[in-house]
Amino acid sequence: MTPFQLISLVVSVTALLSFINRRYLRLPTTIGVTLAGLAVSVLLLGLVGLQVPAAETVVKVLGTFKFNDVLFQGLLSFLLFAGALSLNTGELFRQRTAVLTFALVSTALSIVLVGALVYGLLHLVGLGVSWPFALLFGAIISPTDPVAVLDLLKRAKVPARLEALVAGESLFNDGIGVVAFAVIAAIASGAGHASPTPLAVAGLFAQEALGGVLFGAVLGYLAYLLLRQVDDYVVEVLITLAVVTGGYALADLLHLSGPLAMVVAGLLIGQLNDRGVLSDTSKPHFDGFWHLTDEILNTGLFVLIALEVVAVSFSPLTLLLGLACVPIVLFSRAVSVQLPLSLLGRRYSFSPFTAQVMTWGGLRGGIAVALAFSVPPGPQHDIFLVLTYVVVVFSIVVQGLTMGRLARRAAGALPESAA
Repeated sequence: MTPFQLISLVVSVTALLSFINRRYLRLPTTIGVTLAGLAVSVLLLGLVGLQVPAAETVVKVLGTFKFNDVLFQGLLSFLLFAGALSLNTGELFRQRTAVLTFALVSTALSIVLVGALVYGLLHLVGLGVSWPFALLFGAIISPTDPVAVLDLLKRAKVPARLEALVAGESLFNDGIGVVAFAVIAAIASGAGHASPTPLAVAGLFAQEALGGVLFGAVLGYLAYLLLRQVDDYVVEVLITLAVVTGGYALADLLHLSGPLAMVVAGLLIGQLNDRGVLSDTSKPHFDGFWHLTDEILNTGLFVLIALEVVAVSFSPLTLLLGLACVPIVLFSRAVSVQLPLSLLGRRYSFSPFTAQVMTWGGLRGGIAVALAFSVPPGPQHDIFLVLTYVVVVFSIVVQGLTMGRLARRAAGALPESAA
């Protein structure tokens, strides 16, 4: 199957599942297309069991599909930039200390907690993995996905401060989680070789993370210098497309964090956009383009997550272990959220529902799946892939479907000025 045929297949399936969801299921898009996609995957596997040639061909194609490459070398730059572009940057800036504290402290603590608990769980059933690989799973599953919950938060009219906190933390911990995965993977894969020193690990993390942030700021400022000199929405969109594609590719070549660079560039351009860099004529076209791009790619991403189930080798034991990981991940998220809340409680006035919204709304999605596909070959690859898929599907479907009620309670708990 040629690349064009593969893209055509994905787009066609995405359109069909989106129609089914909008016309019949009427669920939030990410949840609806995921459920519909899972149903299609189960149907395909059933047809393969009946030896239907067409189904066997489709499953074979999906089995060779490089999900991690598609996300990390294509979709992710657009998704993170568009997500950052749409945030309330003023509110986010006012909470910058809280957002960065949650993104750093919560992610690091969650990685350690998940790693320790999963290490014990796997050793308990005789599927022991090394401590570095257990931490690697922590890095896979700790980054939260703002995409699936943002729409629900907006519909429930959650206070702007709480929405900015949840979304901002999710965007930054995505980038930080990817950097942490790269660092831990380098350590885990170095078994039998000299282990990198703590100073070398810190240097690698600083290069990727801080370098990515600074590079994103430079990209955003250069884009601003160009945008303020033209009043043509076609050219303005092309400039931002160059930031997303060329900037992300250059960050990769320079060994900097492309995800963090896209978040920072998107936030900076979004803030400048709010200050009137674009004319009243250009702004609706510019915003409309990126909103549509965000919606289409997000929908396609969740369809791919559902369809890639056919590439995962499940067993009764790994399914049970995946279900056991759900409370582990939720517990680790709750603890890792509560610590920063306690540290920041004297400076910020948080809603009584902030911990609950950030814990239950910390959905896992495409980045976790892509990282699981990127685990170095070995027995841990297949185990981590199943564990990740079970947690992600539970997160999107169960947490996603029930998040609306919790968000409405948070919205009614305090006036708009509080979070």
